[in-house]
Order: sequence, then structure tokens, then C-alpha cells
Amino acid sequence: MSTDKKQKQHSKIRRREFLASAAVPVIAAIAPGTVLAQNSSNAAATANRIRVGIIGAGANVRAVQIPGFNRIEECEVVAVANRSLASSQRVADEFSIPRAYGSWQELLADGDIDAVLIGTWPYMHRELTLATLSSGKHVLCQARMANNAAEARDMLAAARQHPELVSQLVPTSTSYVIDNVLQRLLNENTVGEVLSVEVQRLRRTFADNPGELDWRHNEEFSGLNVLNLGSTYESMLRWFGAGDRVMAMTSIHVPRRLDQNGDAVAVTIPDHIDVLYELANGAQVHMRFSETTGLSNGNQTWIHGSEGTIHVDSALNVFAGRRGDRELTPIVNPAAQQVSYRVEEEFINAIRGIEQVSMATFETGVQYMEFTEAVHLSARSGQRIELPLG
Repeated sequence: MSTDKKQKQHSKIRRREFLASAAVPVIAAIAPGTVLAQNSSNAAATANRIRVGIIGAGANVRAVQIPGFNRIEECEVVAVANRSLASSQRVADEFSIPRAYGSWQELLADGDIDAVLIGTWPYMHRELTLATLSSGKHVLCQARMANNAAEARDMLAAARQHPELVSQLVPTSTSYVIDNVLQRLLNENTVGEVLSVEVQRLRRTFADNPGELDWRHNEEFSGLNVLNLGSTYESMLRWFGAGDRVMAMTSIHVPRRLDQNGDAVAVTIPDHIDVLYELANGAQVHMRFSETTGLSNGNQTWIHGSEGTIHVDSALNVFAGRRGDRELTPIVNPAAQQVSYRVEEEFINAIRGIEQVSMATFETGVQYMEFTEAVHLSARSGQRIELPLG
């Protein structure tokens, strides 16, 4: 081996050792959600940019994740593997990415890549996550976490086997605007003891027969996490913690949908769901999801307590009132105090050892995957399903 080759190989080994060691304090020493001041031990991380590879560059990855990485000085997107070499090259050309691969296996074999964004549909998430961690690379996986709870638990087990690597899920962004204000109101005991919660996530469209088919209507690709059930529960985990005792009923109002060829295809994914479950204090939660509620009042959240009520309307305006009030009043929710989307930044900071992943961990993903599976099992059996599963 030539001197130049030996030096290059040695440089790669030292880089990999450094990146692995930089992540250890994230797991061992940092309080949730805390950003630590960068100290002298992180100086080398600033000099060594985190090299990211993309597996699956769909519309959301191109619109959100790649630009997000490109805004971070401490990282660079260096490779992409899409459905084919040709499609990979188109994405590489669009974003000036140096390397395009014809398969994800080729990308994972690239020793210069430190971290991987998995942007495929959920049916590939388990396989790609396990392979990425086995290759010694950090992983950021697009939501939904997996096709079912068993796959999600496999992903969590693999992440725990590699504590030197950062494993993160892209969190739901639908509640960013209200997360902090709701948690503040609940922590301030605005409603007293929570007694009941009503959540509806409704589209204001009528049922079309046949309707349009996308991957979310295909159980093979999307798994058991239907509509925005999992993402809504993920938000509610932040507000209330985990629930249990799940009961559900589902309907399929549009049984046939048109595929890309114009052929009518039978679907098994529900387009209307009603769910009941309990919070830790025994409060009942009623959740309603539908694609077929024409002219409805859309998305609404009501939190009823012993001393007050909180309401979130379809525009994410927050209102509250307490015992003795005649009506709800608007709650000020300054933009500066709202959660903002910074997933790529959090991921890179976690790799560099200066921030802990808080949104969203693999543990959170397993919780919402078990919840969505409990809904599926209850609707199929007509029985109450206890959480956690098994």
C-alpha cells in the first residue's frame, strides 16, 4: 500500500473514531432537550464536517430535509441513492451532491459517509435502519417509524446495541405551533385535573368513489399507521404522556381507488376512525379521524378539566377558560415561544455531542407504533387492547 493510501485510510479511521466518541456524552450525560455550550473537546467536530448520505429522495426530502442539511455549516450531503441510478443522478444534479448510487447497499458501503437520512416509505425503514447502524453510521429516519410495532421494536433494539451512534426519527410538525403553550397551560394547572379530551382530525371533503390512490392507502407500504393517527398521538404524548386501554372502530367509505394507471384497486386501509383510550389518571380521550367528512369544522382539540377548559381551533388558535368564566378567551402564543422545525440541526448537533435528541427518539416511535397497532387490533377484534402491547 502506498504512503498516500495509508494516510488516507488512517485519516478515515481517526475520523470514524472521533465521530463515534463524540456521541457518547449525548446518551450518558445530557438532560433531555438541553443544549450544552460547546467546549474545547468539540473543536475538532467543527473542523470535521458530518457527511450525510440520503436513501430515498422523495418530495418531502427534497423540499425539507436536504435544504435543512445544506443550511448547516457543520455538515454536507455527499451521496444519494434513490429508486434507480438515473433518479439518484437527477437529485444529485439538482442539489450538487457529489455522488449518486444505484442502490442503498452501495451508499452504505461508502466509508466516507458518517450519517444517513432514510427517506423511503415505512415498509423499508426497519431493513434500512438495521443495515445503516450495522455499517457504523448514524441514522435519521423519516416518519412513520415502521410498518408495525414489531418492526419498530427491532429498530429500537438495534439502536440500543449501538449507543455510540445517534438514532432519531423525524417528528410530527403538525403541533409545533401549540406544543409549548399547551404544555405551559397544563403545567400551570389551568384546567385542574384533566377529565376528558376530544380530538378530531377531519378533512372537509366528501367521499369520492373511486378515490385517488396513494401509498398511504396501501398497507404493504404504509403499514398499520393510518391517516394521521400516529402523528397525533405523538403530539399528545408530549402533552399528556402515554395512554392505555384502547378501543376503536374503523370504516372504509371509499373501498376502491384509482392507481397511477387509472385502474380501480381495492383498499383495506380505513378512511374513518373513532378511538377511545385512557390517560394515566383515568381521563378518557376520544379521537376521531376521517377523510370523508365534507363541510365539517375540521381539526379541533378540547381539553376538559375539573377547573377549566382549553380549546384549539382549526387554525391552531388556543383559547382557555376557568370555572366562573362566562366564555373562553384567546391565549397569547408568541411565535418566539413556539417550537420550530430544526430536525436536521438537532441530528447533527447530537452527532457532534452538543445536544440530545428530544424530537423524536426511537422510544417515542415505538410508543406511537404500538398505539396505532392497538387501534388496528381493537377495530379488528372488537375488544379492548391494553398498552403497552405484550
